[in-house]
Amino acid sequence: MNSISGYIFLAVAIVLGITSNSYLKVTDGFTKVTPTIICSVLIVLCIFCLAKAMMTIPVGFTYATYGGLTITAVTIFGVLKYKQVPNIYGIIGIALIVVGVMLVNFLGKTNS
Repeated sequence: MNSISGYIFLAVAIVLGITSNSYLKVTDGFTKVTPTIICSVLIVLCIFCLAKAMMTIPVGFTYATYGGLTITAVTIFGVLKYKQVPNIYGIIGIALIVVGVMLVNFLGKTNS
């Protein structure tokens, strides 16, 4: 598998992670069957794609990118769908996560 396919798997994992996390509130604490099944299947597929991405992309880069983008996107989803606007400290925290992901991806180095 080449690095391009690794980044494709990473992008799919991010989309699946955002989607599965977006279903969590609808599951009502995993008491509603259909949303729970959808959420569970999506998160398993997400982890599968993350594992595939890690075959060609270093673990730190993969997980930092996945985590940072998923947290940011789910926060934006919460603002848009549930009107859950974070306070100034939450906004600063999200901004720092985005900056951290950028630093890891553009300036971070790993030893193979």
